[in-house]
Amino acid sequence: MAKRALVSVSDKTGVVAFCQSLVKNGYEIISTGGTFKLLQESGVDAIEIDEITKFPECFEGRVKTLNPYVHGGILHRRDKQSHLDQAKELGVEAIDLVCVNLYPFKATIERTDEFEDIIENIDIGGPAMVRSAAKNFDAVLIVTNVADYDMVIDAIENGKNTKEFRRGLMIKAYEHTAAYDSMIANYMNERFNKGFGEKQFIVGNKVMDTRYGENPHQAGALYEFDNHFSNNFKTLKGEASFNNLNDLSGAVKIASAFGDANAVCITKHGNPCGFAIRDDLVDAYTEALKCDPVSAFGGVVAVNGVVTKELAEKMNEIFLEVIIAGRITEEAQEVFASKKRIKLFEMGADKLVLANDKKDFKHVDGGFVYQDADRVNDDEVKNAKLVSKNAATAEEMKDLEIAYKVASLTKSNCVVYVKDAAMVAVGMGMTSRVDAAQCALKKAKEMGLDVNGCALASEAFFPFRDSIDAAAAAGVKNVIEPGGSIRDDEVIEAANEHSMSLYFSEVRHFLH
Repeated sequence: MAKRALVSVSDKTGVVAFCQSLVKNGYEIISTGGTFKLLQESGVDAIEIDEITKFPECFEGRVKTLNPYVHGGILHRRDKQSHLDQAKELGVEAIDLVCVNLYPFKATIERTDEFEDIIENIDIGGPAMVRSAAKNFDAVLIVTNVADYDMVIDAIENGKNTKEFRRGLMIKAYEHTAAYDSMIANYMNERFNKGFGEKQFIVGNKVMDTRYGENPHQAGALYEFDNHFSNNFKTLKGEASFNNLNDLSGAVKIASAFGDANAVCITKHGNPCGFAIRDDLVDAYTEALKCDPVSAFGGVVAVNGVVTKELAEKMNEIFLEVIIAGRITEEAQEVFASKKRIKLFEMGADKLVLANDKKDFKHVDGGFVYQDADRVNDDEVKNAKLVSKNAATAEEMKDLEIAYKVASLTKSNCVVYVKDAAMVAVGMGMTSRVDAAQCALKKAKEMGLDVNGCALASEAFFPFRDSIDAAAAAGVKNVIEPGGSIRDDEVIEAANEHSMSLYFSEVRHFLH
């Protein structure tokens, strides 16, 4: 007796060729709706589902495969005589392969906000068939990914259709239905519960294993949302580690925070140790490096643009572990070729590409905290409230904006000093804001950097005037912070005493 395959797919990519191969290998095709019509039009013999179910498709297609002849054919055990006998008694014929992918719920919610349309694009019969076939993987092949068609045909034709092979497909199938239901639940909670329902599902697709986790005794892997890395991350040289990926994320966020500006950010352990914007990227890198060349050694550099041979030669003067850019030219790659330890990544575009995730989460012992993603709105600095007598010039406001955005993407407590569109000092991850300010100034002094006339940003309010007094002593001219301290009046008074400009954004940007 011929084997039977049930094929019912929403994504019809490659399905005709797949079914032609199945027929060539002795399978009889059962199909539904649009898939059946496509197969008929393409000259592939197929049996319409109604002939199997002995029941018409009904309720505008809501019910068509939810039937004992379908699920009995998939689910009965071939290794139990009682199941075989009952199947014969009921007239249930075996279905040996199920090829199903689900209604395009994601595409629907991206296309429309019409709830009735969204509801109709929730698949019921599809997940049921996938789960049935996966449960009976001992005897049934379950195919849910169009990318697996060739692999499945190869297994059928070359004696590789083993239990282990089917088990691998089974795992993929349950991942498929779990991700699908998670997407629906998350969407409903976003629509009706402000995104914070009783359950929160975080689903990612595996991109690659990392060499190890944060340390060699930890295993690790990278997972992605919405194909962000698959579409925008190309390895040119080396292998991205767990720590590299964390550092890359911080560097890319900062370097791309200023639109198309030619920005360069250098990070170490996820925190910026250099940043600058210039008309020319070589100049931007040179200025960024001045902030803290000691920390930059072995660091990560994100370039919001194209790394040319000239820039590569400049970068090659010190040891850098990772470079990521919009693109890295072939000539630039040749410059780095002799450096065995350097890792090169690009995004395949003229500028860096951000995913702009809407949600953010962090693991805590026993669970995770979940929140709306933080971002600095374009008008936060422009609309910041001037609370001092003196105001900043237009050029000084640009430095304030750079300092403010960098501070929002730097571990708290932090302060950022910027002069002429380059970071000249930074203190981050401190338990005291005073310590952060003093540490930054101490390092700037050691590096011989002049902070006189610079802009200072803090991601949270200054609780006392002491940080303003210290900033004034160092020559800081303009300050931006959220405000909101019970001692704001004292801080404002200090700014006026030192003839500084002081702005309150009235938005806090902690990063922990």
